Amino acid sequence: MEFIKTLWKNKGLAWRLGRNDFRNRFASTSLGTIWGFLQQFIFMITYVIVFQYILKTGSAGEYPYVVWFLPGMSMWLTINDMIMSASNSIRNYSYLVKKVVFPVDIIPIISIIASSFISMFLFAISIGICIFMGYIPNVLLLLYMLFALYCFVIAFTRFTSAVSTLVPDFSQLLGIIMQLMFWFTPIVWNMNMLQNHPKIQMIFKCSPFNYLVTGFRQVFIDETIINENNFIFTIIFWVITFIIFIWGNYIFKKSKKDFADVL
Repeated sequence: MEFIKTLWKNKGLAWRLGRNDFRNRFASTSLGTIWGFLQQFIFMITYVIVFQYILKTGSAGEYPYVVWFLPGMSMWLTINDMIMSASNSIRNYSYLVKKVVFPVDIIPIISIIASSFISMFLFAISIGICIFMGYIPNVLLLLYMLFALYCFVIAFTRFTSAVSTLVPDFSQLLGIIMQLMFWFTPIVWNMNMLQNHPKIQMIFKCSPFNYLVTGFRQVFIDETIINENNFIFTIIFWVITFIIFIWGNYIFKKSKKDFADVL
């Protein structure tokens, strides 16, 4: 496929620009990139304190709350940051679109790479704390979930980056949608709370966001989202991801000739 060929051909350029993008986000501050790590870390720890010690959520079933919560929250923060930054990336890199011959297809990837630096830090914190609590990660499942994460985000932002460029208001709508998805995804609440509402529970389980959050959470606990009992949700996730990519790729290819005119 043309997009994959373009990405592979310009992988070195995307990496360099992504690394510079991450540095430039905090270039005007005295602590520099430390702020990027510190903000997200404090955000996660605050949720742990509020839900475990103030609201007395305690634990999720037989697992300590911190082991159940941190992997899910780190995955969500990664998804949200990658989607929002990549969706606005073409407007942020408008000078590349308007003034030079540049492979526009890789611009959202640049923002995804930039977001990955903080994401890897959040994942490392989650892994470290879970190991400290005695929960050793399943390495194969961990690698699979990271692969699934990038496939879904690239597919999703292929569509959202094109629409956000042509319709600036869409980025505001996307922000609202992501806020709703945060609460509709079992990040701070347990899916078992919906066991008396099986139809609603099934709809939530089919969400790609739920698949990624739950899957990364299960890297550390004695369950797996890709076993024979849950394999239907793996199929649903990849079918949704594939459909989104095909549709998003069509929209992007059809729209990119108009990017320079609207920027």
